Amino acid sequence: MQVWPKGTDLATLRRLSLCIPLHTALSGAYPNQRYRHMTQPAPFFSNWLEIEPGWIDYNNHLNMGYYPVIFDRTSDEVFSLFGFGPKYIAATNQTTFSLEFHVRYLKEVKLGDRVRASFHVIDHDAKRFHYFQELFNEDGVLCATGEGLTVHVTLDGPKVIPMPEDILSRIAAMAAEHAKLERPEGVGSRVGIRRS
Repeated sequence: MQVWPKGTDLATLRRLSLCIPLHTALSGAYPNQRYRHMTQPAPFFSNWLEIEPGWIDYNNHLNMGYYPVIFDRTSDEVFSLFGFGPKYIAATNQTTFSLEFHVRYLKEVKLGDRVRASFHVIDHDAKRFHYFQELFNEDGVLCATGEGLTVHVTLDGPKVIPMPEDILSRIAAMAAEHAKLERPEGVGSRVGIRRS
């Protein structure tokens, strides 16, 4: 069995995996046991991100405010696949706005760590999509989760409008693949003190 080194970028793995099962290509780099035996390329995983020195706080770990920054940066890779981004805004005067984003902090992230995030489409309609992300370090440890609701808007206003058919079809295709997967733990979690 061929195993590529941990840290091999996902674009290379995708190209290499065209003629072999995806779980073989990713066995040395896929960040969580739950996904190791998947034969379909889902959920989406971002490229690796380096933790920047300015993101570390006086507790000597990643400040809570930068977890959404990391989730946002990694989701940009998926949004680009859908067809969103600077070129889309320039051509259509339309974009996406975040309506809600919820983070769970599960494991410290330190300076020198490299992380990547999954992107799992939970639900969508013509104007919105609900997604869930998991942030992993290079050891495959789940460090945080992020759950978001994004809406499509025209910047004339701004006003919520339906997404174009080509973009909606890409989101629908990803959602269909992700619907075959186990629902990620933590989707829909609420803040509160658990009492026995």
